[in-house]
Amino acid sequence: MKVWPTKPLGEVCKLVNGRAFKPNEWQDAGLPIIRIQNLNDPTKPFNYTTCALPEKFKVRHGDTLLSWSGTPGTSFGCFRWDGPEGWLNQHIFNVHLSKEILPAFFIHQVNSKLNELITKAHGGVGLQHVTKGALSSVPIAVPPLAEQERIVKLLDEADELRKLRAQADRRTGDLIPALFHEMFGDPETNPKRWPRGTLKSFSAKVRYGLGQPPEVDSGGVPMLRATNIKHGLISEEGLIRVRREAVPRSRNALLCADDVLVVRSGAYTGDAARVSERWVDSVAGYDLVISPKERFTGDFVAWFLLSRFVQERYFQGLKSRAAQPHLNSGQVSGTPFFCPPLPLQKEFAERVTEIRGLEAEQAASRRRLEDLFQSLLHRAFQGELT
Repeated sequence: MKVWPTKPLGEVCKLVNGRAFKPNEWQDAGLPIIRIQNLNDPTKPFNYTTCALPEKFKVRHGDTLLSWSGTPGTSFGCFRWDGPEGWLNQHIFNVHLSKEILPAFFIHQVNSKLNELITKAHGGVGLQHVTKGALSSVPIAVPPLAEQERIVKLLDEADELRKLRAQADRRTGDLIPALFHEMFGDPETNPKRWPRGTLKSFSAKVRYGLGQPPEVDSGGVPMLRATNIKHGLISEEGLIRVRREAVPRSRNALLCADDVLVVRSGAYTGDAARVSERWVDSVAGYDLVISPKERFTGDFVAWFLLSRFVQERYFQGLKSRAAQPHLNSGQVSGTPFFCPPLPLQKEFAERVTEIRGLEAEQAASRRRLEDLFQSLLHRAFQGELT
C-alpha cells in the first residue's frame, strides 16, 4: 500500500459557482445554459440565453464541472464537459485545477468520495446540497503525475467497459419495439390490415386497482404501484407488501398472469407492463388493470399501449386535458387497437420472453462491472492499485 500526500480540495483547485438565471433570461436562442440535467445525459435539451455575461460563467469543452446539488448516482458528482460552449447554471462549480493534479484523476477521485460528500450535505430527502466550504475541506490524494496517469489509464479502461455494457443494454432495449413493428406493423397505419376496433370491442376488460393501500405487512403480498411499472417491466424498486386479508374481495384487486397494468395518474401516466407468473396474486395499487381475455396476449396489449401511436397520438391528448396527467377506465377501454391472429401474438410473447432472459443476463453483467469499477476506485485512492 502506497501512502500519498494529501491536500484539502480547496488547495488543489478553485471552485467557481454558476449563475442563477431569471425566468425571463431563458430563451430559444443564444448560447446554451448548462444545467445539472445536462451533465450526465447529453440527450437532455438545452435552454438558451442571449445575455452578455462575465467570462467567469463561461464553460468550454473539456472543463471539469462539479455538481454540488442533486442526488447521488445521478446528477450529483464530478464530470468532464464534452458538450458545446455555454453558460454555467447555478448548483454547479467550474473547477479550475492546479498543475499538480490531472483533471481525469481529480474527477475519478471525487466520484469515489460521493458517499463521504453526502454525509456533509444538507437539504431535503431527495435533493441535497454540499457547500463550498465543506467541499474545500475534503482531502484529496496528490501522487506524482506519472502515478496519476497510470491510475487514470486503468480506471478509464474499466469505465469504458461500463459504457460498452450500457450501449449494448440500450440496443437490447430497442429489440422488443422493433420486433413488434416487424411482426405486426405500425399501429397507426396498420399496413397488414388487421381487424380494427377498440380494447372494449375486442372484449378486453379494464378495471381499477385499489385507491388506498391496505395495512402494510412486511410478510404480506406485493402491492404493485405506478413506481413499479417501468416501460414494459415490473420493478421491485420501492415495492411494498400488504396484509392479504385486508384486501377487499369486492375490489377484484388480485392480479392474474397476463393481466396488464397501466399507470393511471402522475408523471408516468400511460406506462404499462404485463403481469408475469412471478407477480400472480399481487395486489393492484392505484392503477388500471387490463384483462386481455381470449383475443389478446398480455405482451401484445402492453407493447401496443407503449407504441408511439398510443403514447403520443392517443394518450397524450387525453392526459393534456387535466392539470395533472390522468387516465380513466373508459379512456383506456376506448384505445384504438388492431387484432392480429392469436398464434402470431403468442409467437411474439415467446420471443419477448427470450429477450427478457437476455436482459437479465446483461443486468447481472452490469452489476458485476459496477462492483468491479467501485472496487478499483476504492483501491486506486488507497494506494492499492497495482
